[in-house]
Amino acid sequence: MRSFEANFDGLVGPTHNYAGLSFGNVASQSNASAISNPQAAALQGLEKMLAVSKLGLVQGVLAPQQRPDIATLRTLGFSGSNGQVLEQAFKQAPHLLMSCYSASSMWTANAATVSPSADSRDGKVHFTPANLVNKFHRAIEPEVTGNILKATFRDPEYFAHHQPLPSHEMFGDEGAANHTRLCTEYGKQGVQLFVYGQHGSDASKPKPSRYPARQTLEASQAIARLHGLSDDHTVYIQQNPEVIDQGVFHNDVISVGNQNVLFYHEQAFLDSDRKLAEIKQKFGESPLHFIKVATSDVSIENAVRSYLFNTQIIETGRNEMAIIAPTECQENEQVHRYLQSLVEGDHPIKQVRYFNVKQSMQNGGGPACLRLRVALTEAELAGVNSATLIGDDTHQALSQWVKHHYRDRLTINDLRDPALLDESLTALDELTKLLQLGSVYPFQQV
Repeated sequence: MRSFEANFDGLVGPTHNYAGLSFGNVASQSNASAISNPQAAALQGLEKMLAVSKLGLVQGVLAPQQRPDIATLRTLGFSGSNGQVLEQAFKQAPHLLMSCYSASSMWTANAATVSPSADSRDGKVHFTPANLVNKFHRAIEPEVTGNILKATFRDPEYFAHHQPLPSHEMFGDEGAANHTRLCTEYGKQGVQLFVYGQHGSDASKPKPSRYPARQTLEASQAIARLHGLSDDHTVYIQQNPEVIDQGVFHNDVISVGNQNVLFYHEQAFLDSDRKLAEIKQKFGESPLHFIKVATSDVSIENAVRSYLFNTQIIETGRNEMAIIAPTECQENEQVHRYLQSLVEGDHPIKQVRYFNVKQSMQNGGGPACLRLRVALTEAELAGVNSATLIGDDTHQALSQWVKHHYRDRLTINDLRDPALLDESLTALDELTKLLQLGSVYPFQQV
């Protein structure tokens, strides 16, 4: 049976704004309080999705969160009408209001960790929503994320859905942004790489000193157990604390892999030689390409600024691959020069395609942040909610929906506007009908 990798991108929500909430994410912090354009952000994401689907890949969309999260604001002591809750929060604790308005769920690389049926003990595709405990604005996402994943990957014959890990720093989990799978074919047993920033239960182990390490070893091990993975095909690698302190807040800012290619910066990991040897041993005798980028070719600063590694590596056929990169990689002289030379190397990556996702980039997420990878067989794809798959008709319908409901300018001051809340809920209610999701949002369950 044919197998393939599907990409499910997060649809940018109608409250997309620049609040600079993500400490450790240089792009997010440097653009704090800038004026955002939610409509442009959503349309840019949809254009990328359509382009990927036209390359012959299966492309889907995941709905955004309900924002603002009025229920959380009420839990924190704000009361009265919805408008009064927004006004009180704006005046008394604007950082809480901005957190409850965040459209960060668009970065679905953080939505969950996914293991394909070829790797799991029970032969099902497994999903564990990330608890995202390191950032308050993201820690309020997991419940609705789980609802959306269940409404998208519906058939219990093929899909197993788990609860998020306990909401404690020992089990800090940031999802697929710290997870990569290598394989010869998507439908065959692969090697799953879990990259962690620190040990959650042993303070004596190496960890960053300036910025937080968001993924723990304990979280990665728990997910491997939940998904029924074999120790013989699982590798745990620690991210280099020094690069975390330079703004590499997730592994997908410094490394990306697909099938038999691992593309990484030479400073990405601790104990690289030993861990790469372990990957090779567990991968087996089939060809495996380690593409190491030297600091002399691309500095950490330029890697973070351009999001060179927050790119997608996609299969284009005939044992060849392409990199989907943000236009920032094209605009960065050192990175662009490196990518021009990369495609001439002795490995499957033979082309680079550039996409404009500047609204996402300015808020701290590149092409790889926007997508959740799900390896599927044809039978499993038939169990997916087909309304969430992107083609010309779905793209057109969603684009029209965005143009009708989204503002083209949003400032922090606009977050106190009760009309924005009403606009957002009206839009999301219509979206659940377009995508046939049912009642996934709290406001629909009252």
